[in-house]
Amino acid sequence: MTNSEKDNFAVIIPARYKSSRFPGKPLALIQNKPMIQHVWQKSVEAVGIEKVYIATDDENISSVVRGFGGKVIMTSANCLTGTDRIAEANEQYKFDFVINVQGDEPLIKPEHIRQVIESYKSEGMVTNAMCLISSSNEFFSLNIPKVVFDNNNKLIYMSRAGIPASKDGLFKRCYKQVCIYAFSKAHLKFFKENPTKTPLEAIEDIEILRFLESGFHVKMVEVGDGSIAVDIPSDVEKVEAEISKLNE
Repeated sequence: MTNSEKDNFAVIIPARYKSSRFPGKPLALIQNKPMIQHVWQKSVEAVGIEKVYIATDDENISSVVRGFGGKVIMTSANCLTGTDRIAEANEQYKFDFVINVQGDEPLIKPEHIRQVIESYKSEGMVTNAMCLISSSNEFFSLNIPKVVFDNNNKLIYMSRAGIPASKDGLFKRCYKQVCIYAFSKAHLKFFKENPTKTPLEAIEDIEILRFLESGFHVKMVEVGDGSIAVDIPSDVEKVEAEISKLNE
């Protein structure tokens, strides 16, 4: 990878209004600021304001983002996943690689974004972050993808089920996905040209499996700890409590 290619990248945050479990989620207020603004601010801390974009098909989200000073890439309404939206957005800008930071991770840490960037620059693989699961509640939650990887930190499988499973069915030791990804322009082109969910992706509703099922290696990067993703409305209270605790 040349120096110019290492610099020609962006963080793109996919944001859609019509979430099945939480409609309007990016605009949910967390301590009087929309969630998407929290994610944008963390991304700006990581890479600078000029390299951060929000990709959406919704005019309400677009208006709010422009109101707080963010840059918007408008996409179509038929993107199946956040990565499909990123792939469509990059057709307009043609960055050499893109960091996908999910719009429902308001506590994401800037240093974790930078870790994923550095790993991608070193290896050039599809890259995803992960961290240790801290409780059996997380292990058994169907909202949290669990990660199994080999000795070289390459992804073997990811599932909403509790894996790896022990014979007694108890939580032992497990990693969960942290939703920061890195994709090259070619990776995103593949995703755009293969817009149908692969079989396991469709069952699990985990988009990184489209790459794994299609023969791509996926590098998992361990980060110190994970943030709290907002999957359902009650998660907002958990995030606000965590922010209050951090501010004490």
